[in-house]
Amino acid sequence: MYKLIAIDMDGTLLNDRHEVPEDVKNTLEEAKRQGIKIVLCSGRPIGGMRSYIEALNLDEDGDYVIAYNGAFVQNTNTNEVVAELSLGHDDLVKLYDLSIELKTPMHFFDVDGLYTPNADISEYTVLESYLNKIPLSYRQVVDVPTNQSIPKIMFIDEPVNLNQTVQALPENLNKQYTIVQSSPYFLEFVHPDASKGNAVKMLAEHLGIKQEEVMSIGDNGNDLSMIKYAGCGVAMSNAIPEIKAAADFQTRSNNEGGVAYAIEELVLEPLRVSGR
Repeated sequence: MYKLIAIDMDGTLLNDRHEVPEDVKNTLEEAKRQGIKIVLCSGRPIGGMRSYIEALNLDEDGDYVIAYNGAFVQNTNTNEVVAELSLGHDDLVKLYDLSIELKTPMHFFDVDGLYTPNADISEYTVLESYLNKIPLSYRQVVDVPTNQSIPKIMFIDEPVNLNQTVQALPENLNKQYTIVQSSPYFLEFVHPDASKGNAVKMLAEHLGIKQEEVMSIGDNGNDLSMIKYAGCGVAMSNAIPEIKAAADFQTRSNNEGGVAYAIEELVLEPLRVSGR
């Protein structure tokens, strides 16, 4: 029996209109009613997840959320921070200098907002602010406090340009950061120990839930670690090939209620059968 289901948001939980389909919402309510932990696990900042957390009633006693690609784990009922792995000012300076060298726009977060050091603000930075409904500020790196906690830094650009940037990254950078491409136009840098898989593992252990009792559902590169960790990894039909190859089960697309289908097929139905 699965006791914890970690669910990615964009391209997984949400349809292409950034909505939670009604059948998905109903299925999550039923799973939660049956005592299963539903944990949203996203690359989004916590502020960009709050409206969905509230709409799905995932802010009740014993509810948790994973944000910033695993760099931030929080109890959504008490707001207690269970785990936090952030980057520092030196990382910001290093990655900003690299972004200038590679001619790639960048932005970064703290727990309250989104910042860009680029006076010519990228449309993808504006998109990030809009999707997450968080404030966007222009801030030069020299003006960022040296003690500021930075959960995530991102390179953003047109897909063809960003692909070239990825190819040009120094080889040793992978030892210094967890680097994931969460969409064709977003490349994300977080703490080297931060990943969705590590965060799901930590939370499961914190709750006394075994690895084989965990299901993870996702579609993109930043979901791979939690798909591999879970007792059952589920790939959306719109997932990238690497996710499909690592998954134990393939469900329908995010526009076809794929999250609901997977949970009904693999979790709720066996429970109903056993109760007959």
